[in-house]
Amino acid sequence: MKFGIGQSVHRTEDARLLRGEGRYTDDIVPPRSTRMYVVRSPHAHARIGAIDTAAALASPGVVGILTGADAAEDALGGFPTMVRGTAPGGGESLEPPLPVLALGTARYAGEPVAIVIAETVDEAKTAAELLTIEYEPLPGVPSLADAFAANAPLVWPECPGNLHTRDSFGDKAAVDAAFDGAATVVDLDIVVSRVAVSSMEPRTALGIWDENEGRYELTAGVQSPHMIRGLLANCIFKVPLNRIRVAAHDVGGGFGMKGVPHPELALVLWAARRFGRPVRWVAERSESFLSDCHSRDHLAHCELALDENAKFLALRYRGKANLGPYMTLANMHCAFGNIGHLSGVYTFVAVHAEVETYFTNTVPIGPYRGAGRPEATVVVERLVDKAAMKLGMDPADLRERNLIPADQFPFNTGFVFTYDSGDYPEGLRIAREASDWDGFEQRRIASLRRGKLRGIGMAQVVEIAVGLMDEMGSITIEADGSVTIGTGFHNHGQGQETTMRQLASEFLSVPPEKIRYLPSDTDEQPSGFGSAGSRAAVVGGVLIQTIAEKLIAKAKRVAAVLLEADAEEIEFHDGTFSARRTNRSATLAEVAQLAHQPMRLPEGVEAGLSHKQMIRVDGPTFPNACHVCEVEIDPETGKTEFVSYVVCEDVGKAINPMIVAGQMHGGVAQGLGQVLGEFIAYDEDGQLQTGSFMDYQMPRALDLPNIRTIANNVPSPNNPLGIKGAGESGTVGALPAGLNAVCNALQPLGIEHFDMPATPMRVWKAIRDAGGMARLRAAVDAP
Repeated sequence: MKFGIGQSVHRTEDARLLRGEGRYTDDIVPPRSTRMYVVRSPHAHARIGAIDTAAALASPGVVGILTGADAAEDALGGFPTMVRGTAPGGGESLEPPLPVLALGTARYAGEPVAIVIAETVDEAKTAAELLTIEYEPLPGVPSLADAFAANAPLVWPECPGNLHTRDSFGDKAAVDAAFDGAATVVDLDIVVSRVAVSSMEPRTALGIWDENEGRYELTAGVQSPHMIRGLLANCIFKVPLNRIRVAAHDVGGGFGMKGVPHPELALVLWAARRFGRPVRWVAERSESFLSDCHSRDHLAHCELALDENAKFLALRYRGKANLGPYMTLANMHCAFGNIGHLSGVYTFVAVHAEVETYFTNTVPIGPYRGAGRPEATVVVERLVDKAAMKLGMDPADLRERNLIPADQFPFNTGFVFTYDSGDYPEGLRIAREASDWDGFEQRRIASLRRGKLRGIGMAQVVEIAVGLMDEMGSITIEADGSVTIGTGFHNHGQGQETTMRQLASEFLSVPPEKIRYLPSDTDEQPSGFGSAGSRAAVVGGVLIQTIAEKLIAKAKRVAAVLLEADAEEIEFHDGTFSARRTNRSATLAEVAQLAHQPMRLPEGVEAGLSHKQMIRVDGPTFPNACHVCEVEIDPETGKTEFVSYVVCEDVGKAINPMIVAGQMHGGVAQGLGQVLGEFIAYDEDGQLQTGSFMDYQMPRALDLPNIRTIANNVPSPNNPLGIKGAGESGTVGALPAGLNAVCNALQPLGIEHFDMPATPMRVWKAIRDAGGMARLRAAVDAP
């Protein structure tokens, strides 16, 4: 098949998107639409007193104003978490849901306090300035470190020390014993910085109330329409599922942040019902920095124990994670839902982790490409590099000595995960050769002679994909042989419109121009889990294959009528049905035409060619990779330049290798962006200091190197296609590889560790604090 599995065909959706023919939420303008403006708390922590709306309501164009008191009157609920932890003393922890509007107390700067509905955005903003809101500022907790400081203010009085949960994972006794007998122990304190997702398209929402049906209709830029519908129905409005419709058309990037609910999704629907008109909302970029869930923000102390042969014995982890002031759907998942990645790709005897989560007066935390995977992986890979430094070993050699051998899969880590398949030593060998790892010292010396520092970093990583293993889909073959596919997945940049077409083309032998892929809509598909966790290719592949096989079996019964043969004698190959031991055949289109004429079908042969089914894959998959990053630093300015990047990736089997490479490139860019300069900062009053792209350092094209991707695919046994997933792996590897490269560049100056981000000022200061370049230059210039 020229458009089947394994083909690097161009993305079918790109043509319309490049021509400006995409259909985004803000392109949809129903008659009588209004605009919503969200009035947000200017304080990180404050009691909310009286809200005077009189002047604002009298402002031209204003349709109405709603506050937290109105939400309470209408009994609106809040969004809960999907992961729970253990309170410090045991038992259930405090679980404050994410409210749609603050009532009584605002707990972060940017929290929604009121909404103004007006004919235009400008009229809504003008009216918002006329609102009088009484605030009583309270002491706040502006950072994770402040949360557990002595005598810290409390975000919630019911939560002493702001400590929300304390959970342990793994065998503590085994780890303690391994450390007691270790020949070498290295430890590390590491900061995983807070970042903003900053998707190209900001969050959007359109709410409609259908009075005749008593039904809410939401169109929004979300990754998981069915999940959002369930939360809105069960937690916010407390109505049956069929009273809410959620549709997502084109979405300009999600990265996990648009996979979790935010208050505005409920607010547009509520306002539409209260005022009887459609309500539209689009976040402005500065508003996104204040209101989109932030990500990462962990602190950790970790230790690695090795024996006398430099074999890894045990890893000990003590982590602290920022939640923000409320529970979000996934902030606890980001804290420890992916803690299993502390096992890495290595043969540890034992791993133990203790994770504490804290409330702060900052924007709530949510998932971002990797969602806990990069946070855990960067700890492991930095420890490996530090151990290599202490032992005087090459970091690649130390990794190779401790990798899980290819003949030991499936491999039970003894901690959380059982890995499905892989050849980690071969991945390291390929990446080492492709990056010319062994020739690096010559390049380092050449850079020093030009007055530059040069560093190289490796990260050998594995990540879980397909944590959510269920999905529903449908395929309909029309009377002319054209095909319509519907699933619960949502395409927001991953190329799923293309890959799902490729799968259907592979299994049904239908050309791509005859295949339609439906946008994600809960009215079209009754159930689904959306696109997240690198799951769509794996689960979608099994889903499309399963449904296609059911349709072919059904079509064979129809073909038997057309070809005057028994159904058992019918074969299907390359789009054609044929009867064995005859020269009679019919195309899929001819069989489909008959299938849609029930009067011509005998009793017992079902008319139509359509099938809908929910499937479950056999288990998660574990894509893995070896990343090698090389940097050069100008010590006079502190500027870091990424000069080369190689990733040897195992995705099991690639549906579209070109799309896989694109996913790697995008993931690597986001990981390196966090290393280089992305960083959310608050001042001591909890005010956001990085609220625009003038202050928040997004990576530009010129900041990134050529990224070379090489396949080292080992099919997964956990699904019949052998696919593993690819969406997040680039970020999981880039964060530790990039940071290792920066630390390696600074290591000759006596700097053992450098925390992200590597902004010019921070790097320049670290070099100066270490005594500068004079001693190093003298060593290079010596005969």
